[in-house]
Amino acid sequence: MPIHLLPDHLINQIAAGEVVERPASVLKEVLENAMDAGSTVVDVQLEQGGVRRIRVADDGCGIPKDELPLALERHATSKIASLDDLERVGTMGFRGEALAAIAAVSRMSITSRADGAPHAWRIDADPRELAPAALNHGTVIDVADLYFNTPARRKFLKSEGTEFAHCDDVFRRVALARPDVALQLSHNGRVSQRLPAGTREARVRALLGDDFLAAARSVEAESGLLRVHGFASLPAYSRSSRDAQFFYVNGRFVRDKLVTHAIREAYADILHGSRHPAYVLFLELDPFGVDVNVHPAKIEVRFRDSRAVHQFVYHALNRTLATSGAGAGSALGSGSPAVDDEARPASPAATTGYTHAPQPYQTRLAMEPASRAYFEFAASARPEPAGSGPSTAGAATTGFSATAFPLRSTSAGTSPMPAPTLPAGDLAPPLGYALAQLHGVYILAQNEGGLILVDMHAAHERILYERLKTLLDGSPGVQRLLIPAVFGVGSKDMASAEEHAELLERMGFEIGPAGPQELAVRSVPALLASAPVAELVRALLSELRDYPATEVITARRNELLATMACHGAVRANRSLTLPEMNALLREMEATERADQCNHGRPTWTALSMADLDKLFLRGR
Repeated sequence: MPIHLLPDHLINQIAAGEVVERPASVLKEVLENAMDAGSTVVDVQLEQGGVRRIRVADDGCGIPKDELPLALERHATSKIASLDDLERVGTMGFRGEALAAIAAVSRMSITSRADGAPHAWRIDADPRELAPAALNHGTVIDVADLYFNTPARRKFLKSEGTEFAHCDDVFRRVALARPDVALQLSHNGRVSQRLPAGTREARVRALLGDDFLAAARSVEAESGLLRVHGFASLPAYSRSSRDAQFFYVNGRFVRDKLVTHAIREAYADILHGSRHPAYVLFLELDPFGVDVNVHPAKIEVRFRDSRAVHQFVYHALNRTLATSGAGAGSALGSGSPAVDDEARPASPAATTGYTHAPQPYQTRLAMEPASRAYFEFAASARPEPAGSGPSTAGAATTGFSATAFPLRSTSAGTSPMPAPTLPAGDLAPPLGYALAQLHGVYILAQNEGGLILVDMHAAHERILYERLKTLLDGSPGVQRLLIPAVFGVGSKDMASAEEHAELLERMGFEIGPAGPQELAVRSVPALLASAPVAELVRALLSELRDYPATEVITARRNELLATMACHGAVRANRSLTLPEMNALLREMEATERADQCNHGRPTWTALSMADLDKLFLRGR
């Protein structure tokens, strides 16, 4: 067959195969054009999931009469004119082939009135004839009967509901990027979304809900020409799918493997492996630093300095997530107490929650010599000031007498002890003070907003993990055992102990053979002095033998430390004294990422007085 030129119509249909995958693809291209036109109001109307009709009306600058025929030609655009423009693309669309491709597989018309024009003009894709039309301003693009002339392609479309869901996703992505534009989406004559112009927070709230914002932290970071801002959820709001992940580069929604990896790494310490974070993040950089011309649908990008972008996004998000809700003073109680005949005096914290970090509790407690139990030392790390009464001792010192808050009366007929008095304002720690221990598993504490429940093992595990990470980067404190711990192991563990002896020593373990199938542990990290030695070392050796030493030191370093922390943390069913419980609360407030354990589970939760009133129907 001789070489020949393809007819334009066939070229456009081939291009449509890349650009117009489904109705949502059409909506994306047309919506992006509306944004580029400087629109402030955009109305989207769909019929039958977008297959029957996609109509997008905007109030943008419009298209002059003489340029309407060009708008339907391939590679015709007003957005770039040179290679330099292409390397610094600042608009959503720029290829100049979308409208031509859409017109090749649908019945499309464009009605537009340019600024200053006496009236509007309309052009149909086939035949391409101009005619006067009525339109106040802006542009209306009407796409009907998608794939009417390519029935094979139409067979690949899904149900009406599925196609509309894809269109809704595209609408939400554009709406999140442009909160300054009012948008409305209708399907089969029924309004699905009505979004007034407003703030970014209001737009996020409208599209992702109050639950997302309540469980999210604001992200704001800037370095040189890079800036990232938006919202990232805490692990408590994690999802089973990636349906709540929105990342934008210079206002363009993208799916980028490099950025996704950076975000996943930032969540690695606090999110369970099978769960996915939720976020709405916006990366801004010099357009020259990113190539958006790598995918026909412009869904992928390529960064000129990918490593710098990866590190910037990772560190920005990591720092945001590292701040513990306990230490950062997130609202631990919310809502207003119910009103009844026994209404309590309403303090600011009781109605709005604790909203600022108390400076006196931001300093880490001193490290304890390994010969004494960790909590016993932490509870007595600061002396109790002379003259402290039972109700105020805990306010002035990290450790206080266990008799400060008696749990029960000691004799019949005596008056019950009053509830502990919490200091107001900056003196009150976010997690309050311990009241009791429940079934040897949970700590009950009272703060200004209400009741705090803490999983003591999960909380201590996070504290140890963060400490171990810090110590491993320096010189970890080592506790020599008075009597070496000797225990039997298998041949694989013996070989693993010998192979990784240097790494184990760096981590604070001195381990050597004590017999053909026995190991002797002579020292352990000071932080883990009270941990069950044999169980801890067996778990470590099991981790080490499955991976090369270099990978353990780099990629799996934190997993090893997490294993150590898990085995070193205080176990369930261990009875703690009130000073020990309060020492744990203070450590949580001073520890990064203390809201979650190493496996991504929450370490504490709060019930405000309003929550408790609602639970017991007070005020009804």
